[in-house]
Amino acid sequence: MSRFPDFEIDDQWILSHRGKKNPVDHLKPYAWLVEKERTASGQIEEVSTIFLSNRECPFRCLMCDLWKNTTDKPVPEGAIPEQIDYALSKLPLTKHLKLYNSGNFFDKRAIPKNDYEKIALLIENFETVIVESHPGFINKNTLLFRDLIKPKLQVAIGLETVYPEVLQKLNKKMKLADFERSVRFLSSRGISSRAFILLRPPFLSESEGVSWAKKSIHYAFRTGVSFCTVIPVRSGNGALDALASNNYFEQPDIRSLEEVIEYGIELNEGLVFSDLWDIDSFSSCNKCLERRKERLLQMNLNQIIYPKIGCSCE
Repeated sequence: MSRFPDFEIDDQWILSHRGKKNPVDHLKPYAWLVEKERTASGQIEEVSTIFLSNRECPFRCLMCDLWKNTTDKPVPEGAIPEQIDYALSKLPLTKHLKLYNSGNFFDKRAIPKNDYEKIALLIENFETVIVESHPGFINKNTLLFRDLIKPKLQVAIGLETVYPEVLQKLNKKMKLADFERSVRFLSSRGISSRAFILLRPPFLSESEGVSWAKKSIHYAFRTGVSFCTVIPVRSGNGALDALASNNYFEQPDIRSLEEVIEYGIELNEGLVFSDLWDIDSFSSCNKCLERRKERLLQMNLNQIIYPKIGCSCE
């Protein structure tokens, strides 16, 4: 079998394999939480995250499942500040805030520029605010938002993988040069960045998935990002399930995630985090799962490589 399928993976193909979206309220975020995270200062501090109910991202990436909690049309002006205000009333006071809108914060069809000032007032007591964006939307609107807010701005960008052919197949409509240009644009204007990196995207074996995730971390830091978050690719969005049925995709193993995080920490070029969302689904061994989860969490927080977990599943 060829590494890549002989059919075109485009918006139409991806949409044809989707299920239904979850109902969301455009006046309330669909989720919010507080987690501990190691910050740029080296301190372990609480970070609030608000998952905003927003329009679907125009880039229909092959591996994405964030579309499940989005609207089909843009939310009205004022809706995003109202969602932030609502979530902040439920959250404890923290120094750092992530505003994730299942897409691109600087897409004016997602978050109107007229909402920037209202958002700035709501978040003025934070030290840091982190938003997400495709390189295609990192532009003068980014600088406009930076100039309006008191917290230090950080932008998270999906690098995904430095394997060029796989990156193209992800339907992200981005080249590595676009990523580099965006990171340098941000860095030259005093804005730090973090990269999202996929562990074992479609079309890669387990060992290839590990190797390319390591290469992607190395590339991201050399490009100028300050943080890398490694996301093990999970099934369940329709498109990946279709690829899995034809042996083009398989979820990675939790032990591969451990190996990649160890590599990133050992580089000592920036902070490296593992995404622990739904982490149970990446292990087939109940005997060591909890210990591996705790090890990954502690490596996230302390950026230290802890002793490996011994188990009969090795």
